[in-house]
Amino acid sequence: MGSSLAPPSNRLSSFVSISSCSFGKSQTFAQRKVRFPKIYAAKQLHFNKDVTAIKKLQAGVNKLADLVGVTLGPKGRNVVLESKYGPLRIVNDGVTVAREVELEDPVENIGAKLVRQAASKTNDLVGDGTTTSVVKVVAAGANPVLITRGIEKTTKALVAELKKMSKEVKDSDSELADVAAVSAGNNYEVGNMIAEAMAKVGRKGVVTLEEGKSAENSLYVVEGMQFDRGYMSPYFVTDSEKMSAEYENCKLLLVDAKIRNARDIINVLEDTI
Repeated sequence: MGSSLAPPSNRLSSFVSISSCSFGKSQTFAQRKVRFPKIYAAKQLHFNKDVTAIKKLQAGVNKLADLVGVTLGPKGRNVVLESKYGPLRIVNDGVTVAREVELEDPVENIGAKLVRQAASKTNDLVGDGTTTSVVKVVAAGANPVLITRGIEKTTKALVAELKKMSKEVKDSDSELADVAAVSAGNNYEVGNMIAEAMAKVGRKGVVTLEEGKSAENSLYVVEGMQFDRGYMSPYFVTDSEKMSAEYENCKLLLVDAKIRNARDIINVLEDTI
């Protein structure tokens, strides 16, 4: 004798049947309709009658500011970040640290999120300065909600002023190395390598950063221009061992439209022969 139950489907009404099998005959004893109730997640409501909600929000902002504040300035210290699914990371970037903060108290965590969102938006639009923004407004005792609104309103004006105050970095290796080293967490080995790369390719050159396979940093300079495409047909191959196509003194055709038919460029091809 065997029994079977029909599984529920998406919290909707479902039929449950119980059947038996004896001597090759199947009979249904019962069949009824079961309704599964909808389950909603409970929401916590916090009111600010005794100012406790604002105090908790402020506490969350302060905890976030204290953490990112240690990375501020030329003497800023590193922060070790632990991840469940990856190796430990040592960073010296305030916005990276802020994104990893999750407080145990839900209300304090909301305060931290308010500042983190505003700081992240500042980083997206300006590119830096998030740590300074967070530390200064918290030191002044500002309300976390007003902090978020204030940063959002003044971001555009600050960007315009920063562009007026900005100073173009000269092509000297020392200035480029200093700027690159600060962005790399005061790592002058990386800063000097970036300055060397910029000096070789120029301001309009392309610098690509790739994860290496060894413990040593290396710099490769490729002359000319590269496209992330291969040959369309194996008949273009000139070296069968390397399966590469190498041509010298080639003529290039640059077209800003899609070529759908060879007839569209037949005149150009005839002129090159």
